[in-house]
Amino acid sequence: MLWSLKEWKPAIAMVVFDIIFSVMTGLIKKALDEGMSKLVIITLRQIVAVIFIAPIAFFKERNARPKLTSEICMLLFLSALLGAALPQYLFFLGMQYTTATFASTFANLPPVVTFLLALLFRMETVNVKSKAGMAKILGALLSLIGAMVLTLYKGVPLTHKTTHQNSPLNSTKMGPNSNPKKWMLGSAAMVANVVAFSLWLLQQKKVLEKYPAVYSSTAIVSFLSFLQVAGLAVAIERSPSVWLPKGTVQIIAVVYSGVAASGIGFVLMTWAVQKRGAVFTSAFIPLVQIFVALIDFAFLHEPLYFGSVLGSVLLIAGLYLLLWGKKKEASVHSAKLPEINQE
Repeated sequence: MLWSLKEWKPAIAMVVFDIIFSVMTGLIKKALDEGMSKLVIITLRQIVAVIFIAPIAFFKERNARPKLTSEICMLLFLSALLGAALPQYLFFLGMQYTTATFASTFANLPPVVTFLLALLFRMETVNVKSKAGMAKILGALLSLIGAMVLTLYKGVPLTHKTTHQNSPLNSTKMGPNSNPKKWMLGSAAMVANVVAFSLWLLQQKKVLEKYPAVYSSTAIVSFLSFLQVAGLAVAIERSPSVWLPKGTVQIIAVVYSGVAASGIGFVLMTWAVQKRGAVFTSAFIPLVQIFVALIDFAFLHEPLYFGSVLGSVLLIAGLYLLLWGKKKEASVHSAKLPEINQE
C-alpha cells in the first residue's frame, strides 16, 4: 500500500498543478476583461514570483549554486525571454481576444511543436518503419490539424446560445470574442506562444547543464523577465493609475499567479519530471482544458463553440498518440540495453 501511494504522488502533484494553472487562467481572463493591462499583470506577477521564490532558493541552494558566468547569464536572459516574458504576453493577448477555454487548448500543443522543432534541429530521430515512429508522426500531424481547426474554425455556440436580437452579429457593442479579426489575432498569438515556449523547452537542456540549481535559476529568470516586461510596460503604460490593481479579482489574480502558478506550480511540475520524466508529466497537461472549461462555464459564463470541441478532440488524440510513440520507443531502447551490455 505504501509503495502504491508513493507511485501515485507524481500523478497527484500534476493534477494539483493542472488545477492551479486552470484557476490562474480563469482569474487572469477575468482581470483582463475588467480592463487590467496585460503588461502590468505580467510585471506584477513576476515580481511577486521573485519575492516568493528567492528566499527558498537562497536557503535551499546556498551551498549548491554554480558561479554565474557571462555564458550562464546570457542563457538565463534568453530563458527569461522565451520562457516567461514573451509566452505570458502572447498567452494573455490570445486569451483576451478569445476565451479562457479556447486558450487553454493550446496548452496541449507544446509537446507536439517541441517534437517537430527537435526534428528540425536534429535533437530527435524517427524510425518510420517502427510502430513507435509512425505513432509519433501521425500524432504530430493529427495535433497540428486540431490546432488549425481551433485557429481557423469557430463554429456555432453549443452552450449559452444567444437570441437573434442579442447575437454578436446584430449587436452594436461587439465584444472581443465576437469579432472575427480579433479572434484570428488571438489565435495567432496563441500559436506564437506555443512556438516560443517550445523553443524554451529545447533550450532548458543546456541551461540545466550549465546551471543545475533549479530554484535559483527560476528566481533569476523571474527577475530578468520582470525587468524585460517592466521596461516595455513603463514605456507603454504611462498612467500611474494602471499600476494599481482595482478590486479583489485583480489583486487575487496577480498574487495567485505569482505565488501559486509561478512558484508552487513550477515546483510541483519540476518534481514530477524528476520522478517520472517529461513524457509522464506532459500527459497530464490536457486536464487543464477540462478544469478551465468547468471554471469557464460555472463562473465566467463563456460560450463553448463546436470548432473548439472538434479541434480539441483532434489535438488531444494526436498528443496522446505522440506520447505513446515516445514511451514505446523508450521501452524498446531500454530492452535493448541489457543485450548490448551482455555482448
